Amino acid sequence: MVPALRAASNVLVHVPDLVRYGSKPWRENSGGDAALAGALSRRLRSFAEAVAYPPNQVFIGNMAPGDLGEGPSPWYENPVPEASAKGAFGEILPQEDFYPLLEAADQFGLLLFGPDAPSGADAASAAAASLLEGSGPGKTGPGKRGREEEILGRIESGEALPLHRGGDLIGCVRRDHEADESLDARILLENLAAKASGAYALRHLLLQEEIAPEEIEYVISCSEEAVGDRYNRGGGNLAKAIAEMAGCAGAAGVDVKSFCAAPVYALVHAAALIRAGVVKNAVVVGGGSLAKLGMKAYFHIEKEMPVLEDVLGGIAFLLGSEGGGAPRVNLEITGHHGAGRPSTPQVMAEALVRDPLERAGRKICDIDKYAVELHNPEVTLPAGAGDVAATNYRTIAAMAVMKGEIAREEIPAFIESKGMPGFAPTQGHIPAGVPYLGHALVGMRAGDLRSTMVLAKGSLFLGRMSQQADGASVVVEV
Repeated sequence: MVPALRAASNVLVHVPDLVRYGSKPWRENSGGDAALAGALSRRLRSFAEAVAYPPNQVFIGNMAPGDLGEGPSPWYENPVPEASAKGAFGEILPQEDFYPLLEAADQFGLLLFGPDAPSGADAASAAAASLLEGSGPGKTGPGKRGREEEILGRIESGEALPLHRGGDLIGCVRRDHEADESLDARILLENLAAKASGAYALRHLLLQEEIAPEEIEYVISCSEEAVGDRYNRGGGNLAKAIAEMAGCAGAAGVDVKSFCAAPVYALVHAAALIRAGVVKNAVVVGGGSLAKLGMKAYFHIEKEMPVLEDVLGGIAFLLGSEGGGAPRVNLEITGHHGAGRPSTPQVMAEALVRDPLERAGRKICDIDKYAVELHNPEVTLPAGAGDVAATNYRTIAAMAVMKGEIAREEIPAFIESKGMPGFAPTQGHIPAGVPYLGHALVGMRAGDLRSTMVLAKGSLFLGRMSQQADGASVVVEV
């Protein structure tokens, strides 16, 4: 069976009042610095501003990636007129509708909301509303409502963290063990956010493609979280929890971990299962990373910019068998970085681009589009982290020069033709090339695109177990 990419879904969840629980803001504000907290609060965006932000419109499919380079900049000062929260293959959810999803994801009474908390009854998103309907697998519905003094009591005792809507306290999230840091309130909130946003992305995909949840056979999560307790940190299995919440009652699931490279590995694993005949279809899903909210916020505040890292990303991709014009996931052209190879950018590019193409008898210029790590440069440049996508494209172009495929003076034209500006939120695994797949499907169905190589790298050294980096790549083509 030839594996094919059949559908893609990119979603964003605007959560300004959860930015304070991102790892960086949490550390910076741990000393109770009111000035820092106030500066952060003043620079948070409204939902309308987040929707009209050009990179977010690209992420959900209302604009093409190339449109960013043609429009005025900075993007945060040039909102898209009459921007819609619903896109060609995604949508943007407001915080007001996400809190009920967090509550629906909570099966252990970790959250306690007050009587004024949102119920989700008026959710504009069909995907979000459908997750709150009925009492199917994994659906707990709205929990009990607590009194203000009960919520304050939990917070003041140190048992729970407050949840806000603007300046108003509307609830709290509690720890589930006094001595187990893996069950700390903030860690559990991270895990619930990943589960809820992942289930939202998956349900959006199913509604978009008019597929019954029961038809899904396998779910692979590439989310960045550490679900577990002190005896099994990071043990997971978030994939099965997401499948349960999304109503995929017959699906098995497993997590794939490799830092930012996980989505590409997950695509390869899903395609391999289909090719081997183990399953007929599989979904790769990734929920958002709450820990990465506001990572570079203080650099943005210093430059009088809005806080741009105020959204959780979610991705979901349906793989099945070839047919009906669906592009195949070509497992003959996959790249990986061997454990004994150096982790320099040059060697990584050789392992992920040059080597797999050479094995297949292809040239670098044979690929129509390269989807690299698509971090939004408007987030990274003010923090001194560079333009990640542009750096990757220069490396690939230089390799094409060394192979004699293009002249040095043709590098800018190569990057213009084969690359694209970064447009994804800095959510670790979310920018890992895969947000382009929705655009690729649109282009391939229209006959404007024949092939794309998706590649991503993972920073294994962050876990202090290896000095190595990692990476993976795969070609999707018609």
